[in-house]
Amino acid sequence: MNSIQVNSLPLKDVIRDISKVFDIPFSENCGEYLLKLPPSVGEGTIRGINFEGGLGLVQYDCLFNEDMEIHFVVNNIHPLKFLYTVEGILRHRFEDEDDLHTIEQYQNAIVASSKHNGHVLLFKAKQRIKVNSLEIERERFQAKMECDIKSLDNELEQLFKDIKARGTFYYSGNYSLGISDILNGMLEFTAENFTRKLFLEGMAYQILTHQILQYQDDKKDEGSRTLLRSSELKQINHISDLIESNISDVPTVENLAREAGLNVNKLQEGFKKLYGTTVNNYVQKARLDAAYNLLTKTDLSISEIVSAIGLSSKSYFSKIFKEKHAISPSEFRKKQRDK
Repeated sequence: MNSIQVNSLPLKDVIRDISKVFDIPFSENCGEYLLKLPPSVGEGTIRGINFEGGLGLVQYDCLFNEDMEIHFVVNNIHPLKFLYTVEGILRHRFEDEDDLHTIEQYQNAIVASSKHNGHVLLFKAKQRIKVNSLEIERERFQAKMECDIKSLDNELEQLFKDIKARGTFYYSGNYSLGISDILNGMLEFTAENFTRKLFLEGMAYQILTHQILQYQDDKKDEGSRTLLRSSELKQINHISDLIESNISDVPTVENLAREAGLNVNKLQEGFKKLYGTTVNNYVQKARLDAAYNLLTKTDLSISEIVSAIGLSSKSYFSKIFKEKHAISPSEFRKKQRDK
């Protein structure tokens, strides 16, 4: 395993130190420092930028040829880190500990080391790993945001105010869909210079805002949580598949939520995010789509089709079919056969 040591502050020194170890140049554009990994080491980039008020951002998009440990050292208090894994699996440990923390895709971690103990990030070989790390110098950040810090959750308030790094802090979870959208937007943004710096700073503060809301949401009982996590999208997809494969006997929304392992509010939020509609409206659309195919491709009677799509009222079916297609089911079938 390869191991390198870099400074934690400022972020330009992180990039400079890595460039020295790999004996490659780095570039600077409007305060953002960029390093491209050489083929002998791997492929990808590491970017770092500091903003006013103690907030910074490091973006890793790396595939190393061999296991790589990056040790962050500094003769000062280390910044508070908010780590977000967009792709792959990142591993973290505190410098004075052996225990590894695993931060998988769609997961995040808040990490703060005690005193001058540093952080170690481990990148496994042959794995594409994309990670965004918000870096906060607590003393400078507190001076800028003190009035707002007082209104935070007690644990977060103490964390931000611990400018002497008296204690270690570690929290992990699955980051919200809102954070996921911001991270993806950052990856897709292509403008450069002043526009890019302004954009990244705005997105960094948005992530921090969403993170505080998510942390508070995580502390609620699971059934009371409202923020949808990116990792839960596959559960939403499972439910949409379940609806379409069981269109003749679709479970209630409550039972669908139970099947997904989510509460009803989160299930509804997921359907609005993925499909732009509520669960019930999605079910109705699925039924009408199924009816369309049955009217077109089978000789089932209207009554049989009504039963096959899980409805009990022929008149109600005719009503919603006509609302969508501007023609009754029987007239639609006749037109199809007359073609």
